[in-house]
Amino acid sequence: MRVIETEIAAVKRVVPNRFGDDRGWFSETFRVDTLAAGGIDVPFVQDNQSFSAQAGTVRGLHFQLAPAAQAKLVRVLAGSILDVAVDLRRDSPTFARHVAVTLDAKGGEQLYVPAGFAHGFCTLEPDTMVAYKVSAYYSAAHDRNLIWNDPDLAIAWPVDEAAAVLSDKDRAAPRFADLGTVF
Repeated sequence: MRVIETEIAAVKRVVPNRFGDDRGWFSETFRVDTLAAGGIDVPFVQDNQSFSAQAGTVRGLHFQLAPAAQAKLVRVLAGSILDVAVDLRRDSPTFARHVAVTLDAKGGEQLYVPAGFAHGFCTLEPDTMVAYKVSAYYSAAHDRNLIWNDPDLAIAWPVDEAAAVLSDKDRAAPRFADLGTVF
């Protein structure tokens, strides 16, 4: 397993090794010592999984406020996504910038999103299943979101607004300019 920095150093790509033969392949997808050596040393406490039936489903941009802020380790079990992390840390040199990475079940690559970032994804094909570990339990009192297609963030989503499949919560999310200081 390799841990690779992205254009925002706190966000990391995790590339597991796959060992294949005529039966298929085997891979370690989570290993505390290797992740810690690559700068990912948060304790994960909960696993989440989502299934999206349609391509163009957008989930996010979501985050939780402190003390329930969550780091996430995201991977795709079936299908593919464009995975996005937006830096909400006001004092960060990369504040308001984002990382966008394509993840798919075929390659098995993962994305580490630290606390202090909004996270979301768009499914690139139907029947996509995403699994992710989080470092804090879900807390409705601390749960927040940010509008996925805010022009101030300039995220190149692979779906236009009219075709995106969204929850009511995500459709009504506030703009980045209206968030104030959250981290």
